[in-house]
Amino acid sequence: MKSKLNLPPYSFTVRRSGNQKPEILDVYRKKYVTLTPEEWVRQSFLRFLVEERGYPVSLIAVEKGLVVNRQPKRFDAVVYGSDGMPWMLLEFKSSDVAITQKVFEQIALYNQLLKVNFLVVSNGMNHYACKVDFESGEIVFLKEIPHYQQLQEEYRRR
Repeated sequence: MKSKLNLPPYSFTVRRSGNQKPEILDVYRKKYVTLTPEEWVRQSFLRFLVEERGYPVSLIAVEKGLVVNRQPKRFDAVVYGSDGMPWMLLEFKSSDVAITQKVFEQIALYNQLLKVNFLVVSNGMNHYACKVDFESGEIVFLKEIPHYQQLQEEYRRR
């Protein structure tokens, strides 16, 4: 189940009871969840954000709902600023799912409501971050996943 990802290796709390599927402790939702391939990518990438990029665990939310075109949807994760506003939207796929234009369209659709300036898409092997400028309509792909401090500086300039 735990495939090798293009992320540093981290330790997680995983349990299995009898014939049940393995479950991983999700510290963001504060409960055990089924350890699917996509969940493995989500947990690994979020740990990367916390451990390597300085994101506070308390400002990350997982699988929150929203309504797009009268349809209920769930985004994979969002990072909030200390002001309580969403700063970054994240979409995860299993490591065997290619990151295609359709994935970017999915996150862009969610962002029509949230209007965050940073989007991240990852399948655990390939990671893409972009900055959205709503005034110009420009989307710029970043060379790396920004540190939390960079987000803070960006939002202070507004």
